[in-house]
Amino acid sequence: MKPNLGNLRKIGLREAWKNEASDFTPWLAEQENLNSLADTLGLGELELVQREYPIGDFSLDILCTDDQGEVIIENQLEKTDHTHLGQIITYASGVGAKKIIWIAESFRREHVAALEFLNQNTTEDLNFFAVEIELWQIGDSPMAPSFNVVVKPNGWAKAGREQARAVSSATPLKLLQLKFWTDLVAYIEQHKVNLGTTEPKPQHWFNNRLGKSGFVLSFTANSRASRLGVELYIDPADSKEKFRALESRKTEIEGALGYELDWQLLPDSHACRIALFKPDFELEDELQWPSYFEWLTTNGIKFQDVFKPIIRTI
Repeated sequence: MKPNLGNLRKIGLREAWKNEASDFTPWLAEQENLNSLADTLGLGELELVQREYPIGDFSLDILCTDDQGEVIIENQLEKTDHTHLGQIITYASGVGAKKIIWIAESFRREHVAALEFLNQNTTEDLNFFAVEIELWQIGDSPMAPSFNVVVKPNGWAKAGREQARAVSSATPLKLLQLKFWTDLVAYIEQHKVNLGTTEPKPQHWFNNRLGKSGFVLSFTANSRASRLGVELYIDPADSKEKFRALESRKTEIEGALGYELDWQLLPDSHACRIALFKPDFELEDELQWPSYFEWLTTNGIKFQDVFKPIIRTI
């Protein structure tokens, strides 16, 4: 029996969105479509902050956050131009964005080359994405949008360059810290621990993603104080208010965790922390590392399970 097949037809973007600012931007800012864009780019959850976000005399199409900070999205319903290239750089500096997403109907090769140059010559934390959007239809079916990635950062290469620079000038203590966190990541992968790890670096802390901008689940290995730590590090613009909102639920939080915490408002700092510490830590004693990793991951999961649903509500 001959199958009943339709013809796939590409539709002009203006057939769905007549106006970029009043039609396309509101559509893209809907959570379902931000989720689709994030999935295409391999990012965590994108959370809308504001459409038409003011930056000086200009207006950014969409400002979002993810678990690492601000994300800007600038869009066009036509081929890319130099004006928008300048805009994304201006907007990124205006909000301190870590991820810059430029969406257009098509990208000129000069703009592709420019974004690739920026990805290759900026730090690991700054990432540029180019995304083409298409509309497709079969017969009289609803039009279906499709995101196609044109440029994305080579995270492995950038991380490798950054780590190579750090290691080349590292002290023996820094190198041991790097080995400690690298082995911790291997432990997490081996035991399938559900933590959002980041790239190990030669420093006394190691951050895990929580999925909410301004909040980090941080592990610390403090050789000077001889202690391990698991902490919720709070660093949004209104960190003190967020801290007090959590502190108002102190009894509930400590009851769920099963132990008391060290609540640090840090009045002389922009950030705050809520921490659990383990004394008698010796970084040089590598035979003890597996027990340290078990303590960090066990309590890290507890912190994640208790704090994550609460911080989403404050």
